[in-house]
Amino acid sequence: MRSALFAAENLEKESTQPGLRLQNSKMLKVELNGEVMARTGSMVAYQGQVTFAAQGSGGIGKFIKKALTGEGVPLMKLTGRGDVFLADGAADIHLIDLEPGDALSINGSNVLAFDSTLNYDIKMVQGVGMMSNSGLFNCVFTGGGRIAVTTAGPPVVLTVDQPTYVDPQAAICWSAGLQTGYHRADQMGLGTLLGRSTGEAFTMSFAGQGFVVVQPSEQPPGGFLGGQGSGQQAGAGGGGGVLGGLLGG
Repeated sequence: MRSALFAAENLEKESTQPGLRLQNSKMLKVELNGEVMARTGSMVAYQGQVTFAAQGSGGIGKFIKKALTGEGVPLMKLTGRGDVFLADGAADIHLIDLEPGDALSINGSNVLAFDSTLNYDIKMVQGVGMMSNSGLFNCVFTGGGRIAVTTAGPPVVLTVDQPTYVDPQAAICWSAGLQTGYHRADQMGLGTLLGRSTGEAFTMSFAGQGFVVVQPSEQPPGGFLGGQGSGQQAGAGGGGGVLGGLLGG
């Protein structure tokens, strides 16, 4: 049988080391020998002896935070030995290696999979206050290991060494040590150019030393910083009370 479909670039890529690697720009291959965490429903194929177990948002503490904020990652644990292929709506996939001491703040809806050696928590984005309905919360990953993130198209990685401003719906992840804030577009002379269906127009600011990853798409904030629901809840609580106790740490 002959076809361009069977070209070398479409054949399964083999490796002698377990872990997360790109099969291609749209598909992640997990060479499993132990356990890995992945987004629920992202499996497109697998081979070998693999068990899939739903994990919710990763523990009771994160479940409570997800219920309050709308943010989080619906997870499944992959255990066993074999090859698992993951994808998310043909989005572009990128691998980031975190080392001990690193911290990455990321939109939960852009997390595809990560090594079980990594830790993550749902944190309030500092400096946001109650200015926007687009949300107040993000997932922060720490520890050592690899994480696969998705973007809607090829991203740009901006080095933050001067004041940097990004449409909040285009920001995917950033160095967790950066100082963040929100600004109304009219305060920056942008008027209604950045308006959304909510009637709001905000730009997210970054300061300090680090990076921010920006995708070439302004998708509705279904998972970013908790979505509209979190902004309303946080506004009602003012970041204090129950939310402040759960998310302040």
